[in-house]
Amino acid sequence: MKKWLVAARPWALPASAMPVVFGTALAVVIGGARFSPLRFLWAIVTMMVLHSAANMLSDIFDFRYGLDRDVTPVSGAIVRGWLTDRQVLRGSLVLFALGSGSGLLLARATGKSLFVVGGIGVAVGALYTLLKAHALGDLAVFLNFGLLGAAGAWVVQTKAFSWLPVLWSVPMALLVSAILHANNWRDILTDGEKRVTTVAGVLGDRGSLAYYGCLVFAPFFIDMAFISVPRLAGGPIRSLPMTFLIVLLAVPSALRLWGRAARRAAPRSPLDFIVLDGATAQHNLVFGLLSTAAAVLEGIVKWG
Repeated sequence: MKKWLVAARPWALPASAMPVVFGTALAVVIGGARFSPLRFLWAIVTMMVLHSAANMLSDIFDFRYGLDRDVTPVSGAIVRGWLTDRQVLRGSLVLFALGSGSGLLLARATGKSLFVVGGIGVAVGALYTLLKAHALGDLAVFLNFGLLGAAGAWVVQTKAFSWLPVLWSVPMALLVSAILHANNWRDILTDGEKRVTTVAGVLGDRGSLAYYGCLVFAPFFIDMAFISVPRLAGGPIRSLPMTFLIVLLAVPSALRLWGRAARRAAPRSPLDFIVLDGATAQHNLVFGLLSTAAAVLEGIVKWG
């Protein structure tokens, strides 16, 4: 069991759970849905199963292309020699089948919109390794672990599609892309040797630093724009609740990440840049929890 848990890389699963939690909070507070704990847990489990399947496919790709051969603290079961790539492939297919089946049943219970949102998500997950090899991995995680996750969670609770959770989940989606970019930035040389194209490889080291900075800091500016611009301009676009100002509590965390990235050539600790992706994942979790808390606080203010 431990070998299969490592193959699924459970430490990466909060990236798939967070948009579901956020989208659910928005559906209840903003969409006026009656919270369904059963459908919420069902959506969370389905997303995690599909994310695990995609993780396993990614590990197979990295191993077969020689991109991941050395054991690190976050290595999968293939690199550790615990499972063969064929075993992991079979496990991935089983998880994709289970996750897809669960998603279909959930869509039957919630509405046709989820067939579309979920179908796109499963397709992106299944094709992730191909997308990753052609500099589209950042876009894939931006969609699956940001926009589509939040939109799907909204549909699960409200039984109707809305563009609002898609729009408001953009900041979190950018941070998920930052996690992958940090990984690819670290691996520029090995990816280039194996002719695997990533955004980091295209941008180079200095360009990757600028891109990383945009991914890490843009979420704060976007949330502030969502709060202020609709209020100043008026019109039909709904403004982000003022409670989302609490995401600014994550600014020090973002600054620490930027410091790690900027000092990559002379890090304070040897692992600072090597585990930048893991540190970025922790920041993403903090930002996501603050965003969800902001939605819950808006509900307390609204109903209090």
